[in-house]
Amino acid sequence: MKFITRLLNSFFLMLIIGMFASCDKEEATNIPTTINPFSNGTNERNMIVVISDIHLGANLDYAECKNNLKSLEKMLYKVKASSNVKELVIAGDLLDQWYVPATVNTYEGSNQADFAQRIALANKGVVDAINAIIQEGNILVTYVPGNHDLTMTTENVELIFPGINQARDNESGLGTYTPADMPVLAIEHGHRYNFFCAPDPISNQDIAPGSILPPGYFFTRIAALHHVQHCTIPSDTLPAATQNTSGNESQNLLYAYWSLWQWAIKALPVENRFNENMIVTNIDGYTGNYSINDLIPFQATPGGFIDVNLYKGIQDTWNQRQALNHVQVNIPTLQAIQNSAKPSESDDQAKNQYFLNPNSNKRIVIFGHTHDAKIIASENHNGEKTIYANSGTWIDHNNVASTTTNFIVITPQNSNTSSKTYIKLYNFQNEVVTKMSEDSMRY
Repeated sequence: MKFITRLLNSFFLMLIIGMFASCDKEEATNIPTTINPFSNGTNERNMIVVISDIHLGANLDYAECKNNLKSLEKMLYKVKASSNVKELVIAGDLLDQWYVPATVNTYEGSNQADFAQRIALANKGVVDAINAIIQEGNILVTYVPGNHDLTMTTENVELIFPGINQARDNESGLGTYTPADMPVLAIEHGHRYNFFCAPDPISNQDIAPGSILPPGYFFTRIAALHHVQHCTIPSDTLPAATQNTSGNESQNLLYAYWSLWQWAIKALPVENRFNENMIVTNIDGYTGNYSINDLIPFQATPGGFIDVNLYKGIQDTWNQRQALNHVQVNIPTLQAIQNSAKPSESDDQAKNQYFLNPNSNKRIVIFGHTHDAKIIASENHNGEKTIYANSGTWIDHNNVASTTTNFIVITPQNSNTSSKTYIKLYNFQNEVVTKMSEDSMRY
């Protein structure tokens, strides 16, 4: 569960940021590095660059990507300058509607279009760099929705990135991208397999008609408040709950749901009382203010019935939600709840949903979402080699892994039978390109 795993570790940018702060964009493409990840040594334009989890926010006072913005801008102009890059894919969480302190009105009394324009203004250098790539027309730029931008409309993404290619499923908040000339590749954010992050068009329809926001949205609002408050001692105590002695499966699942919430709230304390209606919504059909107590299951007597105010019955609708979100291989509800905070669950689902699924022809899969950049080779149901990669993140502080500013470069094979498809994982930390991992295969 990405929104839980964002705790703070410090990374420091090199002083060279100041040197290039006033450089024009042409100069930004000429920063010397020992590795040129965007060159294939030929004149062919065939490389695919994948980045994700940039988390551009409308207010840099609390946005998760602030210190890394200048580095990202420089990396994007390197992509633009390459004569070998054919596509740039942004695999979700480009824009961030979730990481906003709970007490803040996300839209500031306006609407999503205004919010998108505020993001563009706050992150002008990066937005200008992406638009420069789009407008030049040499490189196809494709956006795939993530969970933090799952309610951003097609129109409002287009508003600040005119001409961008949007790979969206028919279901809101989801998308999978397969390049036209590489049918064995699938790129998606990966949130559709996460209990707390997958679109939820079932819950809370009585109070927020049409909403698809899952419970992870509300936790992320609380987590953002914790970080701006720098709170270390909670101001309230969560009432204890015990497993319902009836042995009812639904109640057992709700207890597992409570257990994860309990862990999360203890890990990221806030100064506010748990009964305080301090979570301001006014987004995606929600109009009210809610408390922490509204989100966490409760129990009147030990061993008795467990209930919850928001997301009532969510433990019973996961299978229906998976069907609506077109999850190909069913994930058991208890597994989905208990493993929702584990990056390894996303890695496993890449394998289960694609490689071990006899209805899938994908041999290369790329997710974002977990911020845990990696490459893992395995075999599919036919015993053929497969490669899964996670594209990491660009947030300033990444507690999941030791690096940030990650990206993936795919160099497809050619007609020569000895040629291979290469998947390489890099990071641009401190504006130095470092290759973290690579693998190859021929399909």
